[in-house]
Amino acid sequence: MIVFDKVSKKFFNDTFGVREVSFAIDEGELVLITGPTGSGKTTIMRLITKEYLPTEGQIIFNDIDLEKIKPSLLPKHRRKIGVIFQDYRLLPESNVWENVALPLFIVGKSQQKIEERVTDLLRLVHLENKADLFPRELSGGEAQRVGIARALATAPAVIFADEPTGNLDKDATRSIIRLLKKINELGTTVLLATHDVVVLNDLKDVRTIELNNGELVSDSLAKKNLKERKRKKEAKT
Repeated sequence: MIVFDKVSKKFFNDTFGVREVSFAIDEGELVLITGPTGSGKTTIMRLITKEYLPTEGQIIFNDIDLEKIKPSLLPKHRRKIGVIFQDYRLLPESNVWENVALPLFIVGKSQQKIEERVTDLLRLVHLENKADLFPRELSGGEAQRVGIARALATAPAVIFADEPTGNLDKDATRSIIRLLKKINELGTTVLLATHDVVVLNDLKDVRTIELNNGELVSDSLAKKNLKERKRKKEAKT
């Protein structure tokens, strides 16, 4: 579904966001992308959404080379990717319902379709009783759940959660983890960029791609596959 083949992103000051990064993510996976601040996690997201263009390498999304996507088709591509931000990025003068509905208004859905979809999403994130509240009236965990519902509005194939628990306490963090796992179980591919210790501990069995200084340090799937190959080889001898 998503393939990075020796992808590098070099900025004008000669620093690298990522350097020769390669990995493949299948449809329906839940994957952690971890590493310290500045390691390249957000750069990965911006390359997938084509906010950034790679300096070198190739990125494939749903069997399409991103380099070949015309500018006129970028909005369609980006609707396939829902992004969740650390700072929520809710419209302060719009209530919960309006924030979640916004992407649907933008793509021209009918009022009936919007009402049905927003109702379903607010139920999913357990905020159906807070539709009329404004962001300033919400807790951090509630605000992030609004952000998640909004990211899901256009039924994207992929959710990229960029440090979604960075501003939350432990209880709210675990609530967001459960919600993202449920979204993944319902069929959406979830990429979770984080260096939150609570998230990493609670999801220690989930595939983890580790970055540092823009380079891929490890991929637990590769380690798992290597162990499996060794096990099969030993079984034959």
